Amino acid sequence: MQAIHHDSHWTAFCDQQHLASGSPASVALAAHKAMTANPSARVLTFDDATGRTVDFDRRGSEAEIAARLQPADAEPPSPPRRAGRPKLGVVAKEVTLLPRHWQWLEQQPGSASATLRRLIDEARKTDPDRQAMQQAQAAADCFMQAMLGDQPGYEDAARALYQGDQERFLTLTESWPTDLRDHARRLADPAFR
Repeated sequence: MQAIHHDSHWTAFCDQQHLASGSPASVALAAHKAMTANPSARVLTFDDATGRTVDFDRRGSEAEIAARLQPADAEPPSPPRRAGRPKLGVVAKEVTLLPRHWQWLEQQPGSASATLRRLIDEARKTDPDRQAMQQAQAAADCFMQAMLGDQPGYEDAARALYQGDQERFLTLTESWPTDLRDHARRLADPAFR
């Protein structure tokens, strides 16, 4: 299950029909109502930023579901500060590099982690348009895999998406179910700008 960001924009579908788009709480309530009304319906909810399906806790009343998905009004009180390094939200993960990469990192000022963070920040700043394009491609592709992977022309449409060929993408997706096609096109649109 992916983490829920309260400022996300979600979209839900019931079978192949658009059900709702908007804040996580409003879309979750619409999805909950549809699943309650027809337990055999295939209701899927997507985060529009990533194209990934979102699972949410359906237990309790509608008010309880909505409350779990609303942003907190106030920040929780922070624990008293302790001596030492402050927590910066750092997550430790393994990085595999070749010996020449480690040698280069050792020659840089600061720690290897600080150097890698600096390089990543610089790369993120140099081409934000390309990042937006790549994010749109990934989100549209993820959604298409989940909902349209068995449609005619899916693989060619995915290729056109990554090649930046909007005309071909639109042509190949024309025969897809309307609501799903339109949402895939909406997600993909920034990739063609």
